[in-house]
Amino acid sequence: MPAVIYGLYLIGLANGITILIGLILAYAQKGAAGPRMRTHLTFLTRTFWLSIGWFLIGGLLVLFGFPLSFVLIGIPFFLLGWLILAAIGVWFTVRAIVGVIYLARDEPYPRPYAMLL
Repeated sequence: MPAVIYGLYLIGLANGITILIGLILAYAQKGAAGPRMRTHLTFLTRTFWLSIGWFLIGGLLVLFGFPLSFVLIGIPFFLLGWLILAAIGVWFTVRAIVGVIYLARDEPYPRPYAMLL
């Protein structure tokens, strides 16, 4: 099941909705999973929640900085917000790909609670 969820996360980069379906599946499967698969499911749920948190921060900076950019003081906030949004997209993609690699090797994810990888 983690392979399906990784696939939903990666497809979700294009449409967004399948990430939510993947999150629901991850929570549904977490109780019945063995210890090796539970590390992947924990990693997947943490990836979602961390990305949502940073996405909200970046989005708020963009929304806050846009109207203020007309008087030039909002430009740094606006650019920082877009930088955070771009970085979180790359971070999310890399985490999903690294998780797929560990899953393909039939290994547990070594650090499911890590912030970076």
